[in-house]
Amino acid sequence: MLALKIPPPVYALGIGLIMWLLDQYFPVFELIHSPWNRIGVGIMALAATLDLWSLWLFVKQRTTVNPMKPKNTSDIVTSGLYRISRNPMYLGLLTILCGFAIWLGSATPFLALPVFYWLITNLQIKPEETILEATFGQQYLAYKSRVRRWV
Repeated sequence: MLALKIPPPVYALGIGLIMWLLDQYFPVFELIHSPWNRIGVGIMALAATLDLWSLWLFVKQRTTVNPMKPKNTSDIVTSGLYRISRNPMYLGLLTILCGFAIWLGSATPFLALPVFYWLITNLQIKPEETILEATFGQQYLAYKSRVRRWV
């Protein structure tokens, strides 16, 4: 199985490539015209900033930032964006992809967004949750009951 084998940014890059190919070869119709499509660049920049902030919270709390090794997690981060989403870094990647779809402008790139959501949920988040529940027990379960997986 591919669970915890491929880093989430690699999934995002792959989906981004698929989105670009869909826009280039199967654009169907232009959903967001220029100059309005440039809003996507701002969304991508904001999402990248929020991703970096979420990453910094892991570093600040001195726990692993490696999504491939959740067993090395030494603490649960619950501050900042982690108060409203258990996975703000993955949410940030999804938002970057949304901004990219807006920037591309045609309708077909949006079709790839649910694929990214499914991949990250099933091959990254759920396996992480299983490990975090085993590692932190009731502490993680309480956090999980307070804060939603995505938003």
